Formats: sequence, C-alpha cells, structure tokens
Amino acid sequence: MFGFGILSGLIFLPLVGAAFILCLRGDDEATLNNARWAALFATVVTFLLSLWAWSRFDPASAGFQLIEEKHWLGGGLSYKLGVDGLAMPFVLLTTFLMPFAILASWESITTRVKEYMIAFLVLETLMIGVFCALDLALFYVFFEGGLIPMFLIIGVWGGKRRVYASFKFFLYTLAGSLLMLLAIMAMYGVAGTTDIEVLLKTSFPLSMQKWLWLGFFASFAVKMPMWPVHTWLPDAHVEAPTAGSVILAAILLKMGGYGFIRFSLPMFPDASHYFAPLVWTLSVIAIIYASLVALAQEDMKKLIAYSSVAHMGFVTMGLFAMTQQGVQGAIFQMISHGLVSGALFLCVGVVYDRTHTREIAAYGGLVQRMPLYAVALMIFTLANVGLPGTSGFVGEFLSLLGVFAVNSWVAFFATTGVILSAAYALFLYRRVVFGVLDKPALQGIMDLSPREIALLAPLGVLTIYYGVHPQPVLDASAASVTLLVKNYDAALAAIKTAALVAH
Repeated sequence: MFGFGILSGLIFLPLVGAAFILCLRGDDEATLNNARWAALFATVVTFLLSLWAWSRFDPASAGFQLIEEKHWLGGGLSYKLGVDGLAMPFVLLTTFLMPFAILASWESITTRVKEYMIAFLVLETLMIGVFCALDLALFYVFFEGGLIPMFLIIGVWGGKRRVYASFKFFLYTLAGSLLMLLAIMAMYGVAGTTDIEVLLKTSFPLSMQKWLWLGFFASFAVKMPMWPVHTWLPDAHVEAPTAGSVILAAILLKMGGYGFIRFSLPMFPDASHYFAPLVWTLSVIAIIYASLVALAQEDMKKLIAYSSVAHMGFVTMGLFAMTQQGVQGAIFQMISHGLVSGALFLCVGVVYDRTHTREIAAYGGLVQRMPLYAVALMIFTLANVGLPGTSGFVGEFLSLLGVFAVNSWVAFFATTGVILSAAYALFLYRRVVFGVLDKPALQGIMDLSPREIALLAPLGVLTIYYGVHPQPVLDASAASVTLLVKNYDAALAAIKTAALVAH
C-alpha cells in the first residue's frame, strides 16, 4: 500500500546515525564535533521524515494508516506498524524534540560524547517504535527497550547520586512492566495473536478483563507516573543531564498515557469503567499531593518533577472520564506538557551550566542580568500554571470539562490543583528572577546565547500558538477519539443489556 516503509524509516533512521557515530575513531575535538553533528543531522532528518508521514496521514480517518506488516516470530507474532490519530501526535512530538535534546547537550556533555549521542539515537528509535507498533509483542520490546538507553544516560552522565537514581528508575519501571508481560501472554492465550487490530475487536470476559487491566495498569501507572508509584521520577530528574530530563518528561512519561488510550480503554472497557473511580481518586491525590510537595522544594528540577506528577493527574482523570472532551483534553495536555516541561528543564539547564547549582536559594534578581531568560522562563511558567492563552490552559480545561460531565466532585477537587500550581510556579519564578541581585556568583552571569535562543524560541512560539489556536492538535485526534468513545459506550451498553436479560 502507498506509504509502505515510512514508519520503518522513522524507526531505523536514528540507528543509521548511531552506526555512523560508532564508526568514528579517536577522541579529539574534531571527532567529537563530528559525533555531535551526525546526531543532530540524524534527528533533524528523522523529524523531516515524520513531517512527510504527517502529509500522508488523513486526520479525518479513524482507522490505522501507513500500515506495514512482515512475518516476525511466527505463531501470530508479526512486525506490524501503523498510526492513527491517537499515535501520530506523539510521533511528531518525539521527532520534534530530539534535535533540541542534542543541541542542549552540545557544550554541557564533554565526556564519552560519542556514547552519549548513540544512547540518545537508540532511545529515539525505541520511543518512535512504541507509538507505531501494532503488535503487542513488538510494542513490549520497544517499551522495555527504552529503559536501557535512559538507564545509561542517567547512570553515566548524571549527577552525584546518578547510580542510585538510575537503578531506582530501572527497577520501578521493569517491575510494573513484568505484570504487563503476563497480561500480554494471557491475551495471546485467548486470542492466539498479538495483533493489536485483532485484539481491539476481541471481547474478553469481565472477570478476565479486570486482571488484564490491572496488569497493564501496573506498567502504565509507574511510567506516567501516578501516585503512589511516582517516587522514582524526582530522583531521576534531579540526577539526569538536562537533555535526559527533557526527554524523560516530554516523551517517556507520555508512554503511560498512550498505553491507557491504546490498550486499557479500548480493549478492557468494562474493567476501565469498573476501575474509573480508583483512577480518579489516585489522580486527585496526585494533583493535590504533588502540588503541595512542589511548594516545599528547594531544588528547581525537583519542583518541576513534582509538577509533572500533578499534570499527569489531569491526564489520567480526563482519560477515564471517557468523554470526547476528557480524552481529547488528556491528549492535548500530554502534547502541551511535552513542550512546556521540556522547555522548563532547558531553562534550568541554562542557569545550571553557568552556576552549577539548581538550588533556588542560590538565585535571585536574574532579570537584571538575563532579561531574555526572564521572558522565556515567564512564558513557560505561565503555561505550566495553565494561563489562558497558553497551551497549558487548553488541556487542563478540556480534561476538567470532560470529567465534570461524569463526576463534578472529582472536577471540584482537581481544580484546586490549578490554584496550587500557580502558587509553586510563581514562587519559583519570583525567587529566581525577581529580587535583589546580591549573589557574587551572579554578578557576571550572561544572558541567553544564540544557541539557547534557538532552543527556547520555537518552544515558546508553539506554547503560545497552541494556546490561542489548539485546533491542529485537536483535529488530528478527533476522529480516532470519537471512535474510541463510541466503541467504549457501545461495550458498556451491551453489558447493561446482557445484565437486564439475565434478570
């Protein structure tokens, strides 16, 4: 079919760049610069190829497109790729942000540069594969494979407690995913295949659905992460290099939300309905608890990390409302959070590269020496708060609107998180940017360099653009979300009808 090979190109193109870097010999500055340029070139070309894939994608169609399928392991296990309106936005987000990660590491990473670039390119391959896989076994390979390069990125190029943080990240996510593997094996035993298109049409009995749902939930809840399995995230963020934090927050966390949309809700609709109150409860706790903990932080990265936990609470809350507004709001929130949180971690990296500290108390009065930085940080801080006119508002508002139609109390308690987010975000901004410039280390601090402006400006423009005109993101997923909600409602209606007949 037309378009065959585009998704495979997206997946394997970063590996070509990694193979090229692997062939480079020597550790002189010229060779290291070649490695940087090769990684940047590979990520930029991958992004351009994703734009070509988008040009071949029809948002008005709810089905899978650009499908590729080849025999793989036999027994119903195949190498099958495809995208729909639920996956395509995340593919574009991934390929768009990867060049930023490479550029952010241009000057800050000076040891094992070639290995660092290879790790990021391999990570890009595995992340794109997660969003394109149409076979459960293939999805699991990509999903779990992503742990390895991120484990190395944190463990080799991270901070003082990098080994502890990397092992904690690895063990938490691996433990949850093993339960998902058991659920996949059980589904294969019933359906005889791991083809996602077939499994979406397979009806599992309610008693089995509950166990399968819990297996997938264990993996996706840790990945997002949801409260109370979120404790690995602050440590990972604090110890990871800047680019690692960007990709961790912007892409890897979204795999959990994508998993709920792709598997839990459409494949186990009855169990999803049954467990929805549990998810809402955990979501509200995450929103309020993480926001309060963020208020108490003295480390900028930890504050933003807890902020991510709170924002992911809005995502899970909107998803399990299973209304058009709720699901679309959750998807938009994930895309917006990818841009905004990535930018916030880049902003932290800017001042960390100059002062080598992330302690909030070490700053103050930066607007006097770094006016451009103050403007950039203000845009992303206000987006993080959810100010109307920024992308952060659209996702939160739609998620709250969607859940309000189902349970007004959940929406009421979740809305307190909006107030708390304003408190911790503005608290951070005031202490870092305003006040008296009396710290000796800040007297000669320089404003944004051309490279840093090139990093932050596109993210700032998109943050405002999607806040004013969110339609491109909403339209991309509208047809697929409509079909998802329709099938979900139909499955619940069938259960109710069967129950009435039984009585």
